[in-house]
Amino acid sequence: MSLLSDEAMRPHVSSEYDILRKVILCKPEFMTIREVINETQEKFKNEGIHIEIAMAQHKKFVDKLEEHGVEVILLPAMKMFPEQVFTRDIGFTLGNILFVAEMANKIRQGEEDVLKSMLEQQEISYLNLKGDMIEGGDVIIHGKKVYVGLSNRTNEEAIKHLQSFLPHYEVIKVPFKEKYLHLDCVFNIISPTEALYYPEAFTQQEIDNLSSQFELIEVTKDEQFTLGTNVLSIGNKKIFSLPVNPKVNAELTKRGYEIIEVDIIEIIKSGGSFRCCTLPILRG
Repeated sequence: MSLLSDEAMRPHVSSEYDILRKVILCKPEFMTIREVINETQEKFKNEGIHIEIAMAQHKKFVDKLEEHGVEVILLPAMKMFPEQVFTRDIGFTLGNILFVAEMANKIRQGEEDVLKSMLEQQEISYLNLKGDMIEGGDVIIHGKKVYVGLSNRTNEEAIKHLQSFLPHYEVIKVPFKEKYLHLDCVFNIISPTEALYYPEAFTQQEIDNLSSQFELIEVTKDEQFTLGTNVLSIGNKKIFSLPVNPKVNAELTKRGYEIIEVDIIEIIKSGGSFRCCTLPILRG
């Protein structure tokens, strides 16, 4: 694990399932529910978050990533940013570009500056999408195709702007029910041919579009609530998933995946799981 790296590097990510080499995380040191953003937070808003438990669970996640050969870079945690643990949303790596965009929600605005400062210290190149409302939880990469969720955190203008930067990519807009916050809470590509999805989040037309491109693996309502789609692939059919999602885990195991179960249930009280907590900057 490192806060600073000795070597300059060029980011590269071309899928959600290639071998994960380097990733940015942030400790949930100041995590709290200030403004309810989804059904998960609504359930736990009165219970609150036990920071010591969240920190211990996050450390186990970091340790397990490192055990599997992934270099973890820790973003400095700031008290003013209670949702900073969800590093995926602050930016996204696509091809050889690490994009940093402005956060849509006021409570998260400013997290981008912490990320940019760290990237500059690490000599990691990035492109600042100034003025674009787009978050990494809505961006899912599949080779030369990029699926972008149309949500209250990512708007149509930002999607068009992204396409202008990527003439050799096909940027595919994916509308879904906004109450689910980000696309990766209801859809996640786990292999060249398979994707997890929660059908209630989409119209039949969108389901037909996605099923024409992937074998869709359905996540139940109960396991969507505990973010069953929000798994993290680290390559070689190895996937981080929560122990509280046994149906997802059994189905993936049946399909030949190795499930790495880590309990981060305290963190998901704030509305995000493994994919939300990780910003990959090098895969392959």
